[in-house]
Amino acid sequence: MFDYLLSIRFEYPYLLLVILLFIFCSLFCKAKIPTYIVPHLNIFTKNQASTNVFQGLLKYISIIGAVIALASPHTKLNTQLIKNDGIDIVLSLDTSGSMKELGFNPLNPMESRFTVVKDIVKEFIPKRVNDNISIVVFGTSVMMATPLSFDKDAQLEIIDYLDVGIVGDKTALIDSLVSSTNILKSSKAKSKVIILLSDGADNSSTIPLEIALKLLNKYEIKVYTISIANSNKIILNQIATQTKGKSFSANSKEKLNEIYEEINKLETSKIENNKITLKNYLFFYPLFLAIMSLIILIYLKNKE
Repeated sequence: MFDYLLSIRFEYPYLLLVILLFIFCSLFCKAKIPTYIVPHLNIFTKNQASTNVFQGLLKYISIIGAVIALASPHTKLNTQLIKNDGIDIVLSLDTSGSMKELGFNPLNPMESRFTVVKDIVKEFIPKRVNDNISIVVFGTSVMMATPLSFDKDAQLEIIDYLDVGIVGDKTALIDSLVSSTNILKSSKAKSKVIILLSDGADNSSTIPLEIALKLLNKYEIKVYTISIANSNKIILNQIATQTKGKSFSANSKEKLNEIYEEINKLETSKIENNKITLKNYLFFYPLFLAIMSLIILIYLKNKE
């Protein structure tokens, strides 16, 4: 019960100052009335005093209850996200054979490139609180690892099962862009983004780059490209430039982490504007108490 009372908030808390004003006026702003001394009225004064105290209490309850009701007390039930106003993101990850290479993490040279990428992506995903995310992996062919979803826990678990060569050892980079576009083309999100990471030249795609770029621009999809170890920078830079994205290059785990941090800042969701806070309004209770007190007070006054 005590915890519940502590959870109560007011939409217009400044109105509660009216209570202090009322108490101040009741103590120091009393009207001066003439005093008449009538002997032998001791018998009536006790009853009158108790009646006045009760009426005064009713007056206080009426005014304080009304002010509290006007201040709009409420408790917070929960918060819901308006998810259509977020960003839909496809993480397109290279799982070709070259991602087995070691030495990308100077602090742990025995880690493969793809192990480092998985660790950083697993840190990136939970930061996109208000966004739909899909994961695509590409090698000789392309596979959608997860559809667009808000279920970050499931996505993090699926990443653990991804490995180099899961869809072949070659690099179908352009095909992965088209597959990512197919995922995003029917999205109603205000912003659609592909984050494409690769460490090698395309040697397996069946779709020309020009077609992929036309589709990306048709559906207004922005692409951020990340080149691992400065590979294939020309084509990745072309993709980013023509889709109004940005091109990056990473030669270490630290640099790759910085790139994902920068993309995270570039593509910010206005989370606070996408929330609806559900409230349980409580003004009825003090208002009902105030009205009942006022009715009783009027009845007693008329009875005198």
